[in-house]
Amino acid sequence: MNSASTPTHRTIALVGGAGSGKTTLAEALLFRAGAIGRAGTVEQGNTVCDHEPEEIARGTTLGLSLAHFDWTGPDGTAHAVTLADTPGHPDFVGGVDTALAVADVALIVVSAVDGVTAGTRFAWAAAEAAGVPRIVVVTQEDKARADFRRVLGELHAAFGDRLWALELPLGEEQAFRAIADVLSEHALVYDDSGRHHDEPLPPEAEAEEHRMHLEVTEEIVSHDDEQLEAYLEGKEPPAEELERTLATEVATGEAVPVVVASGVTGTGIDRLADLLCALSPTALDHDGRIMIGGATADDDDDADGGRDTGTEHRVAPSPGGETLVHVFRTVADPFVGQISMLKVLSGVLRTGDKLRNATTGADERIHGLFRLRGAEHLPVGELRAGEVGAVAKLTGSPSGSLLWSRSSGTARPAQLPRRAPVFAVSLTPNSQSDDEKLSTALGRLLAEDPTLVVERAGGQTILRGLGDTHVAVAVERLARIFGVNVTTGPAPVAYRETIAGPAQAEGKLKKQSGGHGQFAVVQLRVSPLPPGDGFEFVDKVVGGSVPRAYIPAVEKGARDALAQGGPQGHPVVDVRVELYDGKSHSVDSSEMAFRTAAAMGVKAALAEAGTVVLEPVSLVTVTVPSDLQGTVLTDLSGRRGRVSATESAEDGRARVVATVPEAELARYVLDLRSMTGGQAELTITPDRYAKAPSTAKA
Repeated sequence: MNSASTPTHRTIALVGGAGSGKTTLAEALLFRAGAIGRAGTVEQGNTVCDHEPEEIARGTTLGLSLAHFDWTGPDGTAHAVTLADTPGHPDFVGGVDTALAVADVALIVVSAVDGVTAGTRFAWAAAEAAGVPRIVVVTQEDKARADFRRVLGELHAAFGDRLWALELPLGEEQAFRAIADVLSEHALVYDDSGRHHDEPLPPEAEAEEHRMHLEVTEEIVSHDDEQLEAYLEGKEPPAEELERTLATEVATGEAVPVVVASGVTGTGIDRLADLLCALSPTALDHDGRIMIGGATADDDDDADGGRDTGTEHRVAPSPGGETLVHVFRTVADPFVGQISMLKVLSGVLRTGDKLRNATTGADERIHGLFRLRGAEHLPVGELRAGEVGAVAKLTGSPSGSLLWSRSSGTARPAQLPRRAPVFAVSLTPNSQSDDEKLSTALGRLLAEDPTLVVERAGGQTILRGLGDTHVAVAVERLARIFGVNVTTGPAPVAYRETIAGPAQAEGKLKKQSGGHGQFAVVQLRVSPLPPGDGFEFVDKVVGGSVPRAYIPAVEKGARDALAQGGPQGHPVVDVRVELYDGKSHSVDSSEMAFRTAAAMGVKAALAEAGTVVLEPVSLVTVTVPSDLQGTVLTDLSGRRGRVSATESAEDGRARVVATVPEAELARYVLDLRSMTGGQAELTITPDRYAKAPSTAKA
């Protein structure tokens, strides 16, 4: 296949709030393009994009799904399109971030009934942060209470005046069967098959449509000197030329077109496909970004605060360049193993190629390339720069890897936004077999979903995610795909203790049972340190009462005792242990004897002075509409929260910053969504430890 015969390729991320109609819209586009023979429905659980059992059971999108189709424009130009259907549920925003990392344009889907929601605002902000051009489509125009003009007003109020309606519905709700094309000033009238024919505009729509036509035309020609000059001379450019100029504005983010369609009736779907291909930048119109050097996937992310430490390079999407491939998502499949979704940033990727993972260092062979249409695999021999596809069995390449043809060096794609977990559960394996497989299964689960976090605390396995549904789906996938069954419970609060005051104690070990005995005596002073200082060991021994060779063993014994827990059962922190004297025996003393004696002495000091329970405190940031600020403040006060700041966000909403004990936050994300109607944004980050009320000892 040569470049002249290769259709231009676009990856289009469908983003928006839950229930806005993204999956139904994708189904309609696939059906209208002839990629599928029958359009499924979310209610029947037979759509192309929502094919996972967890999605079908819940009737909503839970992960990123790709769907490829070919489209021929009105001028006969062939186009290749990959839709990236994303979740609207706030627990699965990682899928939105992933799609935007490879998208050429974001199609923001807004319901004509629900209008601008919290999900709409998030999708817009995420696309803007990712630098992805936007087009807005207002869907569900066929539903009761659909109101395009109200929604258009909400869009302008939320996102400014750079949104321009290119279409108007002619009739709404059950009467939605025609669209006014603002640029050409014709009516597109649809039949039951989803095809249209042109008619003159109805008289009742002419005035509104012509006013909008003048506004949009003047906006477009103002960005092109030749068109502007001709326009001022009374020569209006034809609709095709206006679209070409508008496409440039879309690519730079200066304009955001607004169109209208119904995924159920098919009205406006073919026109939507035409406009997506006419107004969206292609995959070859913009460079990719990679980080050369710096941290790799195996490095400790905390070491650099979660930031890329390499040097950013722009990668021109040239088919003739070196091969660079971004593995942006991996999915565990129970039949073929791991499926890796990828985008070719440069060069040409062919079946049989051998590449090196510049992020993990693993060598990979491309066993068989294919495009995805939901769960369907469409084999291809190669993928060229800018194209999206998939490959199976890249075992050494988790999500966020970069494959290249170089034999050395490190690199990674630009990192996705960090989404800190806000909900957690403990995992208890149901059997010994489950216990043995749990660690490996969790590792594979995290490889496909980096927004999940696994921790070990107090001998328990803790799974953290972005909400209860996020965690529940992960547990279901553990059972279905990896055969690991677990029981979930509340995540334990990581309480700590610290010594209440200074104390002196002696640790003595003296055993004689034939042969060499065990003898060690240590004299210790144990005292509290300032919060956050951890542990300090001080050697004040003089005169050799404790031989130098045994001093490290004393420190180890002190650490052992603190880690094992104080009188109230929690690990002990912020403690200074001073060794000032002791005794030894030339034959019976040993490192183990002094380690044991030190542990006994520290425990004795803790028992004598008593301890104070410390509880973890988190920094909580909540962003809500201003009229809900009082509700949030009242609720935080009831959770023992201390508000440190209230301020206005850039979009006019209110931002509340508070410190709240972790014990009060177990279900906070769920309660917050309930009390704000899902309009709040929440981040929770560990902050410090503070003295807990006496009830925390239990």
